[in-house]
Amino acid sequence: MSSTKTPNQATLSIWGGETEHELYERSTQVPVVHSVSFGYKDIDTWHAVALEKEQGHIYSRNTNPTVRAFEDKVKELEGAAAATSFSCGMAAISNTFGTFLRPGDRIVSIKDSYGGTNKLFTEFLPPMGIDVTLCNTTEHEEIEAEVAKGCKMLYLETPTNPTVKIVDIERLSKAAKAVGAMVVVDNTFATPINTNPLSLGADIVIHSASKFLGGHADALGGVACGSEELVKKLYHYREINGATLAPMDAYSLLRGMKTLSLRVERQNQSAMTIAKWLQDHPMVDHVNYPGLETHVHHDIASKQMRGFGGMLSFSVKGGLDAIKRFLPQLQYAHMAANLGCVETVVGPPVVTSHVECTAEERAAAGIPEGLVRYSTGIEDVEDLIADLEQALASLN
Repeated sequence: MSSTKTPNQATLSIWGGETEHELYERSTQVPVVHSVSFGYKDIDTWHAVALEKEQGHIYSRNTNPTVRAFEDKVKELEGAAAATSFSCGMAAISNTFGTFLRPGDRIVSIKDSYGGTNKLFTEFLPPMGIDVTLCNTTEHEEIEAEVAKGCKMLYLETPTNPTVKIVDIERLSKAAKAVGAMVVVDNTFATPINTNPLSLGADIVIHSASKFLGGHADALGGVACGSEELVKKLYHYREINGATLAPMDAYSLLRGMKTLSLRVERQNQSAMTIAKWLQDHPMVDHVNYPGLETHVHHDIASKQMRGFGGMLSFSVKGGLDAIKRFLPQLQYAHMAANLGCVETVVGPPVVTSHVECTAEERAAAGIPEGLVRYSTGIEDVEDLIADLEQALASLN
């Protein structure tokens, strides 16, 4: 007799998306299907599959067996009805805007969004006739007031990149629903292990799968989840515009996601330990981590997150000049424009999350030049702290 218990996140990380489809030659792992096209022996079956009246695949720009398994795994982890994938996280975001926004529409968002997303808000959407209003991230009353004026979409990111601020998804979703607006949430930093935005009122949840989902910095990908109706529209826009996830990347992401729950649990624990240690260091001005009681929205994070994530940021005394001396001293951290992988990754926003922005734009978003974004890996936390200690000692 099969179990009727709903599987938890750790089980879904491994089995999600891998039990509904027949695997090749009884393989226990989802195979990489590199075929561009899929053949049929009769026109009627081919036509039925093309019209989605029967299951199957036609062309890998549209759907692919390996890619479908990845989409289904994320769908189950997010508790969504459907999911569709993209070539990268920014493709997921820009395709979402392209699908649902038209000239004359208004979108409300926050000032602290990822630099690439911010560029869409400030550089690409306005010339298309889309009105963009960016609110102070920690001012929920301000966001609610702007939403109440009317908008097509409320776009949120929580925790934010790189300031690790928190927005109340449930509260702001209620404000959006009151005016008939769609709610889109970038859940990359939190991961589905820590937060499920759809259960809090969001309509679409987005991930840069290149980060925590894959976890090994070896595959680019993006994904969006939601209702069947909304995802079908997203899929159609993506299949025509061509931002397709490659089968090999889908396979790498699938393989990485099998350890997602284990990795995130370790990163949650280590990031909390490191954040507490940094708070007491004389060369550190401020630490941003939602697990700290000093965080401006610790109460919101405690309500909507099961864990506080592996991302933190902190300001070093001496600003960018000090960072240029401090970061190269770290032995157990890549200085790179990435995050969410098994290795610790560090860097200031000037070369990572907001490299596309000017110093003035970063300042307007409340991002100091002396900020360090720290993506906690799965190394031994005592080794990471000892590494930080010796590197910060070089600033004395």
